[in-house]
Amino acid sequence: MKNRLLILSILLAGVVINSGCAPLLIGGTVATTVSVAHDRRTAGSIVEDNAIKLRISNTLRTDETLSDNSHISVTVFNGIVLLSGETPTEAFRTRAGEIARTQEKVRRVYNELTIAAPSSMMTRSSDSWITTKIKGSLAGLDIKNFGPSRVKVTSENGTVFLLGLVYRKEADATVDVSRKVSGVQRVVKLFEYLD
Repeated sequence: MKNRLLILSILLAGVVINSGCAPLLIGGTVATTVSVAHDRRTAGSIVEDNAIKLRISNTLRTDETLSDNSHISVTVFNGIVLLSGETPTEAFRTRAGEIARTQEKVRRVYNELTIAAPSSMMTRSSDSWITTKIKGSLAGLDIKNFGPSRVKVTSENGTVFLLGLVYRKEADATVDVSRKVSGVQRVVKLFEYLD
């Protein structure tokens, strides 16, 4: 398994370097290495999630009508895809969901796109700040064997989406912490439970 992962990493590095994305690969590798230590997913699942996200994001981006009129965030955790953001029509929302659903290794798609004009940069900055505050608060949770990297946090227009492989006690604490952060209007649990 380790040899296959090493070979895959070397091949991926070659492809990325040749495409001019070396800084992205190096930064992503460091972040992935740090998160693997505390993640309940296997290293292979983490790599696969990143590949799924890249495929969906690239496919959405090449659909110019969709990408020019929408703000779509793609989050993937353990083969589960979350689409969040804004798109102007139900047809665009459906198309984005189909793009995600047809990707290999996708287990489930949560299409949480709202029918609206794309959010402003101010709103997106506020959402990033909400996500940062929640992640910081999760680091302070005193639960045995729990680390904040075990939960994926995404914020869109004041709505917080939580994904991860967690025990119910961890999920409850994560939701409680998230609800207390200023700017949070709603918390959506998309967890997979281990108990």
